[in-house]
Parts: sequence; structure tokens; C-alpha cells
Amino acid sequence: MLGLGGLFVGTGEFASMSLLPSLASDTNVSIPVAGGYITAYALGVVVGAPLIAILAARWPRKALLIALLALFAVGYGLSAVAWNHATLLGARFLAGLPHGAYYGVACLVAAAMVAENRKAQAAGYVMAGLAAANVIGVPAATWIGQAFGWRGAFAALAAGGGLTILLFWVFIPAIPRDESVSARSELGGLKRPQLWLTLATASIGFGGMFSVYSYITPTLTEVTGLSSGQVPMVLALWGTGMIVGNLVGGWLADRALIPAIFAIMVWNAFFLGLFSVFASSTVVTLVLLFLIGCGFALVPALQVRLMAVAGKAQTLAAALNHSAFNISNAVGATLGGASIAAGFGWASTGWVGAGLAVVGVAFFLVSIGVEKRFTGIGKTAA
Repeated sequence: MLGLGGLFVGTGEFASMSLLPSLASDTNVSIPVAGGYITAYALGVVVGAPLIAILAARWPRKALLIALLALFAVGYGLSAVAWNHATLLGARFLAGLPHGAYYGVACLVAAAMVAENRKAQAAGYVMAGLAAANVIGVPAATWIGQAFGWRGAFAALAAGGGLTILLFWVFIPAIPRDESVSARSELGGLKRPQLWLTLATASIGFGGMFSVYSYITPTLTEVTGLSSGQVPMVLALWGTGMIVGNLVGGWLADRALIPAIFAIMVWNAFFLGLFSVFASSTVVTLVLLFLIGCGFALVPALQVRLMAVAGKAQTLAAALNHSAFNISNAVGATLGGASIAAGFGWASTGWVGAGLAVVGVAFFLVSIGVEKRFTGIGKTAA
């Protein structure tokens, strides 16, 4: 059930990217300007994740998950009836508010159910809903959007949110709240430098995937030469890579967390760069998009890294992880759009993505260096 909720929430995040050309056309803006719908959603996640985690720190987790899905349904209902650029921007922002808190709380619930050495895999199973969105949800939403318009796709997501609320009510057990948790204890985690360095790694290092994904539809049709009807199949291939990466990433993180994070980011930089080189080749592009999708392995790995460095601020850290990934969404979409608008072409988003991945590696190396330094100081003092 937790994965099913993640499927709908994840479909909502990625569907607007595949529907971007029609969103731009119907709201009378260019495609790079329409990238603001992606940015608005991402900013909603960035704002909503920490705010909800703090204000609802003592809520029973089942009730919190249901409330988050209700907000999701409202956001997509309003997106379906938006009448111009400004109102759609506002609706997309509202729809993004529950995103980070949902995945954060769901991952904590899953991790609490398993042994210590399986926490990353448990988080990976929850996040598999987000990955599966690109195999099932996004192709379905894209098809609905092509057949009935983007309003129909957003309305279907609102209905899916309502259905999931009913399923949660029936099937999700009551999860006892942690009486030691409070808004104050959650905020206390913000004093930890490793928390911020890990968030910076996610915010920048994962932006490369979104740089490419945000403009994948026009890139495939204008550069690779595919038809718009073939795009949902390609998105499903990308999503398959995400599922594989998500499950493998959780397995690797449970065995060697730090090396796994480093290796995944290097992987992303390499294959994102290759995408720009081979975007005109259909076969190579399909292979590369699957391999880029596998880079989603970074999500469960960084989720566990944050849980390890957050102390008692577990809910806030878990939610902030998704704020960080949606900062990367905003950064990737914005820089990718800027590259296209500057005349570098649709395929230039791969170079932008590779550059962001390299910067993410640099942040992570700083994080490890700081951790080793303070660990060394602690040992010397002892």
C-alpha cells in the first residue's frame, strides 16, 4: 500500500514532464517557460516537506499519510481546472506540498518494520512506487493526456489519490507515534553539518537526471526522431531502469553505504554525458536512458545516509531528502531549459546533467572529508 501511494505521487511528479508540450501550448507559453510548472511543483516539495514534518511531528503516522494523500488529491483536482499559466503554477505548487513528507514518513514506517541491516532495502521498496510510476503511471498518464488532454490526466491522478485514501484506511495498520518526538527535537537535527552536506549532495548531484527528463519528450521527437506515440514506451524503459536501480541501490547501500553513493554518482555523470553525444541514435539512446534510470539507485542510498546522520530528527531528515531531490528537480529543469533557450540544442541537457553530477561528487567528497576530520578529532580527544 505504501508503494501504491508512492506510485500515484510519483506519477504526478513525472507526468507533467511528459505532458510539457501540450501544457505549454494550452497555456500559451514556450516549452522552456512551461518548465516553470516542473519548478513550481519542486518548490512545493521543498517548502512542504520540512514544514509538514515539523508541524505534524507528533501526529499518528497513518493519519498523517492519509492527510497527505488528501492534499495530493486537492492539488491535482485544482491542476485539472486551472485556466491559465498563473493558476496552473499555483496548483502545481500546492500539489507538490505533500510529496516529500509522504515519501519520508512512508520510508520511516517501512524501516521500522525491518532489521537494522535491511533499512535501505525497506526504503527501496517504498521508493519502488516512485520508480514504477515511470513504467506504469507516467505512460498511462501520457496516454490519457494524448487522448483526453492534460486536464484528463490530472483529474485521473486526483481520483487515484482518493482511491488510495480508502485503501490506506482499510489496509494500513495504526502506527504508534513516537512520544519522544517533537517539533523542537526535529529542528535540533538542523544543527548537524553532515545533514546539510548530504542534502547538498542530493540537491545538486541528482539534478542531472531531471535536466534530461524534464525535456525528454521534445528531445526524443526532435533529435532522436521518434514519434510522440512512441514516447510512453521510452518512458517505461527509463522507469524500468529506475526500478532496477532502486532495488539494487538499496541492496548496495545496506552493504557499503559510502562507496555505493560515490559509485552511483560517478555512474550518473558518465552516462548523462554520453546521452548528449548519442541522442541522435535511436538504439544507443534507448540503452542510455535505461542506464540513466538505473542511477535512481542514489535515492534509497542517500535516504539511509540522512537517517544515519540526523540523530533524533528522523522525520525531518527523511522529508528533507525529498526536498533535496526536488531542489535538484528545479535546478535540473531550470539549467536544462536555460541551455536549450541559449541555443545549445535539446541534447545539451545531458552535458548539463553530467556537470551537475560531478558537482554532487565534489559535495560528497567534502562531506566525507569533514566526517573523517571530526571523527579523528574525537578519537584524539578521547
